[in-house]
Amino acid sequence: MYVAMNRFRINEGHEEAFENVWRNRNSSLADTPGFQSFHLLKGPYDEEAKTTLYASHTIWESEQHFVDWTRSENFRNAHRNAGSNKGMYAGHPQFEGFNSVVDE
Repeated sequence: MYVAMNRFRINEGHEEAFENVWRNRNSSLADTPGFQSFHLLKGPYDEEAKTTLYASHTIWESEQHFVDWTRSENFRNAHRNAGSNKGMYAGHPQFEGFNSVVDE
C-alpha cells in the first residue's frame, strides 16, 4: 500500500471555497488502476499564521500505481486549473509519500 498526501495551508476566510474546489472537481480517480481511496482532511487553525491546515490523502495499491497516475492525462486534467486560486493558498502544497511497512 502507498499513501500520497499533500498538505495545504489555506488563508483565513478561504476554507469553504477550498473545500468546494475539492467537492466540485471532476475526478477520474475511481477509474484509475491501483487507486483505492481519497480523503480531504481538515486540520487545526493556526491563529498566528491565520491559516487552516488541510491534507489530501490518497491510498494506492502501490507506489508505481501512484507514479503512473502522475504521468497520465487524467492527472494533467485534474491539475489544469490548480494555479487559478492563488489567494486561498499560504504557500505551495507539501507532498509526502509513504509505503506501508506493517499491515494488519
